[in-house]
Amino acid sequence: MKKSTQIVAGIAAVAIIGGGIYAGVSHQSNQSTNAKNVASLGLVLDVGGVDDHSFNQSAWEGAKQYAAANHVKAGQNAPVTYFSTADHSDLDQNFNLATKSKKYQIVYGIGYSLNQAITKSAKLNPKQKFVLVDDIVTNQPNVASVMFRSEQSSYLAGVAAATKAKANGEKAVGFIGGIHGNIIDAFDAGFEAGVKATDPTLTVEKQYANSFTDSAKGKTVAATMYASGIKTIFAAAGFVGNGAFSEAKAENSKLTADSKDRLYIIGVDRDQKSDGAYKSKDGQSETSTLASSITSVGAGVKHIADDYNKKHNFPGGQTVAYGLKEQGVYLTESALTPDEKAAVDKAQKAIIAGTIKVPNHPAGSQFNQKF
Repeated sequence: MKKSTQIVAGIAAVAIIGGGIYAGVSHQSNQSTNAKNVASLGLVLDVGGVDDHSFNQSAWEGAKQYAAANHVKAGQNAPVTYFSTADHSDLDQNFNLATKSKKYQIVYGIGYSLNQAITKSAKLNPKQKFVLVDDIVTNQPNVASVMFRSEQSSYLAGVAAATKAKANGEKAVGFIGGIHGNIIDAFDAGFEAGVKATDPTLTVEKQYANSFTDSAKGKTVAATMYASGIKTIFAAAGFVGNGAFSEAKAENSKLTADSKDRLYIIGVDRDQKSDGAYKSKDGQSETSTLASSITSVGAGVKHIADDYNKKHNFPGGQTVAYGLKEQGVYLTESALTPDEKAAVDKAQKAIIAGTIKVPNHPAGSQFNQKF
């Protein structure tokens, strides 16, 4: 049976790059550059590429920061590396490559769709340490599962979107999901809960792309939503979201910076403010990104490895969960107004205090994962 571990302060220390826990690791590294003192990491990525503006990129950025802090190289065939996945049929081969030479002390699977492949590899390599990010592996003592309470940051996204819509007299906001499942359920449920708590009269229009890679479909879905009068969309769909960003920027570039018709999009997994950057019709530098619901995938990758280096403590067979309280998820401010920031701050404090309980599955969902 899976033991769930809630880390109350650890992730907060991890999130401070160059300080806190990293300062300690770096100091030790300066005293001894013996590579055997630093865990080598191999990241098996999900489809979408290392620069997918989402989970893969966030994970690799965290791995690179870990490498820099520990004075080891990161890159192809380096002590810290990644294995690209063009198609899910590549996963078994990638895990074979990551484990065959026992070169990497910790092998990560980035994304819930890697569950089956990492479980298979873990059974074939019982002495290898594995980490699955964004899903739970059961009854496998050499696999640690890292989860994020994305419903909490998504709730804040809903509060921000609804506050803006309410102020502008709008009737609906939009949600674009990737593929139905436990993980996207959390974004969906959290966002809707935040919207409804802020303004129960608002409608949340939802559309799933049934893909995490089809950016063209993301652009088409966003165009349809914007044309219907929706001004703010939350896209939790991986690379599909890039298409939604493109649509928002294309339409906004036709408007003056202060136009009331300006469109917004809420990013996911990493700060996507720069992804929404555009030039307005009157030449102003603006962003279409209202905010981003951040899942600190990179911090999770670093924390597991840093803790292993310091204590040789590996949470195999356990689930480590990070939420707002642990700074494992959060909402960026990007283009939020003072009123929107105030509403988000109030909701965040209530969630951390336990006053607000955020659902991680929408009503009627066929999925029911709890952690």
